[in-house]
Amino acid sequence: MSPAAPPLEARMAELTGRHVPFVKATVVRARRPASARPGDTALVLADGRVEGFVGGACAEATVRVQALRTLRSGESLLLRISPEETADGTGEPVVEEGAVSVANPCLSGGELEIFLEPLRPVPRVVVLGESPIARALAAFGPVLGYEITEASGAERITPEDLAGSQALVIASHGRGEEPVLVSAVRAGVPYIGLVASPRRGAAVLDGLAFDAEQRARIHTPAGLWIGARTPGEIAVSILAEVIQALRGRSVEVDVEVEVAPETGSVTAVDPVCGMTVSVADSTPYCDEGGGERRWFCCAGCRAAYEKDPARYAKADAS
Repeated sequence: MSPAAPPLEARMAELTGRHVPFVKATVVRARRPASARPGDTALVLADGRVEGFVGGACAEATVRVQALRTLRSGESLLLRISPEETADGTGEPVVEEGAVSVANPCLSGGELEIFLEPLRPVPRVVVLGESPIARALAAFGPVLGYEITEASGAERITPEDLAGSQALVIASHGRGEEPVLVSAVRAGVPYIGLVASPRRGAAVLDGLAFDAEQRARIHTPAGLWIGARTPGEIAVSILAEVIQALRGRSVEVDVEVEVAPETGSVTAVDPVCGMTVSVADSTPYCDEGGGERRWFCCAGCRAAYEKDPARYAKADAS
């Protein structure tokens, strides 16, 4: 098996350095006439973009769907793609421990086995302050596998400095809180916690020009209510809330598509070939009258649908 091409290796190093999650997809077995070969590699990013090569458009669509699911679960997976019916005869993916078999009606006779390895960055938690709570957070965070960054000089922290951070906890007790809160909101940090009493925390937020959605993203007082009193106990409650926030995030969409409850992956069914495809910026689609949108595994299926949409509408109805 050949290693990933140097450009992909460099790209992996870049993504890892920027704390960007991705899936490495490697072809481990191919049966002709599949276009991919063992050792072919691609990277699948969280927005559905595929960089590299692991097969044609139809195979790539299946890889995208399953890769995004592994990115959500964090568990590696062996993906088998075949033009034949799955073992249960229903055409639905057959899931085994550590593997899934998918019938791909677009595939032109070949078979592929692709190893999907999710590479999720260690969550980076920025802690601002030198208080006992801040020190306890710095001590406990690594036990959970978090990368703790102790920040100082609040007035110099910019949204760019917080890019890639999964959480920010401000435990500076009134010192430099406002500018960091603004930077965190602008950077889109998933969890923002302010250590303060309910009254003081509300007063800090009242003094900032946040709209309701931005204000709701800031947790103050930071931490889950567990009756914590000591700095260590408060740190535990804050980290528990960080876990809850990061584990509980879901995908929000404005379109009528399926959201797989076990993964949060947004998918739709290609009306031409029946494949499940991941809804991403790069997914081919067409808009019909009345604002309805259809997604496709490849440009070929989209062209077939646009040529005779009534034919596939009848197939849906039947």
